[in-house]
Amino acid sequence: MDITLRENFINLWAKYFGDADLPIAFYFSDGNGGAEQVTPPKGWNCLICELAKVRNGHSLAYNADSVICGGAKRYTGYNAEVAPTFRYFLSCGIEGKVKGERYKISPEVVDETQKKLVALPVQGKNLIFKRWDKLTETDEPDVVIFFAQPEILSGLFTLANYDQVDPQGVLTHFSAGCGSIIHYPYLEKDKEDPKCFLGMFDPSARPCVPVNTLSFAIPIKKFIKIVGYMEESFLITPTWDKVKQRFIK
Repeated sequence: MDITLRENFINLWAKYFGDADLPIAFYFSDGNGGAEQVTPPKGWNCLICELAKVRNGHSLAYNADSVICGGAKRYTGYNAEVAPTFRYFLSCGIEGKVKGERYKISPEVVDETQKKLVALPVQGKNLIFKRWDKLTETDEPDVVIFFAQPEILSGLFTLANYDQVDPQGVLTHFSAGCGSIIHYPYLEKDKEDPKCFLGMFDPSARPCVPVNTLSFAIPIKKFIKIVGYMEESFLITPTWDKVKQRFIK
């Protein structure tokens, strides 16, 4: 990636967002990008919980074996298959056999939602996560992901819509937490006008992020545009100065 872009954003972020957390980024690769290769866990784990390490500066590389959650396997593109009991798991369950999360009203509704899920063409590749300041010139990030409080999200949301006529420049899809930061923004990355995604509404993923924190995922093509117009946007106005006082200590 362009190191000038990396440094320019770090400086602009500090200027307009103070010490708010830098975003993380991910991409798929044949190698591990110098990141730690995650070994298969002994028990169940949540990918969103693991990303706390990346947010703290520890780069991680996953493959199909190290992602063991069924939902995460689908949303990362490592497995398109759905267990026969999933329709009950996401809805009402089966008494004595399958715990029901009750996120959908019926198994039939779950079936319809799964028909629309597009598989990612990433089999055989590593999924690499790095914090923005840890990216090197050999990294080629696909998506940039912020974990942020409402005031920060206000700035990101408004930046994402700065050059948009379409009022739906930012989308929110029903999905697991990993779907909102990986699957859906990745599908946008090669589009002419890629959309951003507000996420982390999944109740199962909420314990893995701080209180008052949601995610905001930006395909890299859109992110580069945003960085380019930060210093001509509302960020230079007294309006944003007032907002900054709410989160800058």
